[in-house]
Amino acid sequence: MEAQEAVALGKDREHTVATLFREKVREGGDAVALREKHLGIWRSISWREFGARARALGLGLVSLGLELGDKVCVLSENNPEWLYADFGAICAGGVVSGIYPTDAPNQVAYIVENCEAKFLFVEDDEQLDKALEARDDMPNLIRIIVFDMEGLHELEDALVMSLDDLFVLGETLHQEDAALWDWRIDQAKSEDLAILVYTSGTTGPPKGAMISHHNLIYQAVNFTPLLPAEPGDDRLSFLPLCHIAERGMAYISLYARITTNFAESVDTVAEDLREVQPRAVVAVPRIWEKFYSAITIAVGDATWLQKLAYGKAIEVGLAAVERELEGQKVPFGLRIKRKLAYWLVLKNIRRMIGVDRCKWLATGAAPIAPDLIKWYLALGLPMLEAYGQTESAGIATLATPDAIKLGTVGRTVPHAEIRISDEGEILIGGDIVFMGYYRNPEKTAETIRDGWLHTGDVGSLDNQGYVRITDRMKDIIITAGGKNITPSEIENQLKFSPYISDAVVIGDGRKFLSCLIMIDHDTVVKYAQDNAVPFTNFASLTRALEVVDLINAEVEAVNTKFARVETIKTFRLIDQQLDPEDEELTPTMKLKRSFVSSKYKTLIDEMYQAA
Repeated sequence: MEAQEAVALGKDREHTVATLFREKVREGGDAVALREKHLGIWRSISWREFGARARALGLGLVSLGLELGDKVCVLSENNPEWLYADFGAICAGGVVSGIYPTDAPNQVAYIVENCEAKFLFVEDDEQLDKALEARDDMPNLIRIIVFDMEGLHELEDALVMSLDDLFVLGETLHQEDAALWDWRIDQAKSEDLAILVYTSGTTGPPKGAMISHHNLIYQAVNFTPLLPAEPGDDRLSFLPLCHIAERGMAYISLYARITTNFAESVDTVAEDLREVQPRAVVAVPRIWEKFYSAITIAVGDATWLQKLAYGKAIEVGLAAVERELEGQKVPFGLRIKRKLAYWLVLKNIRRMIGVDRCKWLATGAAPIAPDLIKWYLALGLPMLEAYGQTESAGIATLATPDAIKLGTVGRTVPHAEIRISDEGEILIGGDIVFMGYYRNPEKTAETIRDGWLHTGDVGSLDNQGYVRITDRMKDIIITAGGKNITPSEIENQLKFSPYISDAVVIGDGRKFLSCLIMIDHDTVVKYAQDNAVPFTNFASLTRALEVVDLINAEVEAVNTKFARVETIKTFRLIDQQLDPEDEELTPTMKLKRSFVSSKYKTLIDEMYQAA
């Protein structure tokens, strides 16, 4: 059996993304590959239709002059067209790079020009406006192709064409040369460049991480046995496809023939989850925190009996989880109580979030509070923490349902290696390590040394193979007294509060720690309304004495969990409600520590002057 599995895996690894796509389209046939919501109704796209549209798009690009290795960019929210462009261009021999739809025109131009893209796909008139504004800075572009032409039918611009017109070109070429598509697919080699994923650029201009077909196939092949999925299982796509996490899930979904459902928007994720009822959900910590906050609000509005029932049910769930995490058998009586808690209360909580049918949940891209993981475990949902980077083509370590160890990010995935350097830095080796940065040999040489990917993360590896992430090397705080402090541990505890969305701990070279805090808009507004706290806008909400006192109580509660030198002595509330379009946040909704520290320097200095 093991030998047969090894042979099968070996065959899979010979695939490229292009040959794998062809194979899965044939296997899938009329089964549902993709769903999208249009005017409130979910529309299905079969694997056969998916394959035909990707082929028409890819051959359309060939008609326009796409050569093997040419770069193609996609500027759009998640939708089926994004994947048509991705798989169509890759199968035609192109290399695809995504651009965040929140990027400004100059940022769009930088990526298009840096990767020397000849084709740019844009979602609609809004994204087209950005591209046209920056067209003089993108001289290599042959065509801009628009997915949705609403409001643009009168546009006359030789550089711009519709996706429908591109489909016509591709279908015409296919009729003229029926063998061309397969020929194009067969040209790619495993070691060839498949995609470019640009880093966030928090420490300088974005860098294009070169990820090969080999990298992506290894990720897909290794992920599925760890967290088995069946063809036709549903998932919801809502993280940006520009990010390696969601992009990787697209290829994993292809390999396992999982049905991808596209969320209408980030704002409708909760509603979409309830409608789709997926079998698994992969999200960043901020999403899991928002679900927890939403339940906190709902419980706050419940009757006293409902509050009592919820409290008792969670208490029972946590008691069982504590024993399981310690490797102990859950007593019979507690097992009975747990089942009652599930059927009477917890199942409804899971339905409210939209995860009642889930086999597992996964979190990554940023640290998460262990207490938050416990809460989901108490609901009866395996919450699995993963760790990886763009440069590791996604996942490098993963917790599995039978091997969850709080405070760690699981164990190394198959065919990858992790070791800890003498300086405490996590190093990654194996088939998942990327090819380097596009047109940037200096940064490549800094990052890959002696075959090992230097992650910039500090961590440890225990004797059972579990990996613990301490912090980013550059984020370690050394106080004026010489004490080394890892701010992420404190920040994670703060973010577990339903009233705190994010936090940045300050203190490098200082006598004590301070903190900048971003409050959770929904829960704090609810608190203010319930307690008759007057406010006119978000800024005035952050200045309300009652709100400051509320957050102070949360900070003091966290302080009790740390040594005196690690406690927050003072804090300030950020008076802006931030979203991924703001420079302070990454597209995965993490505060940019260095940017925030620089932008709010005056506020930080005031905290220390006032102390």
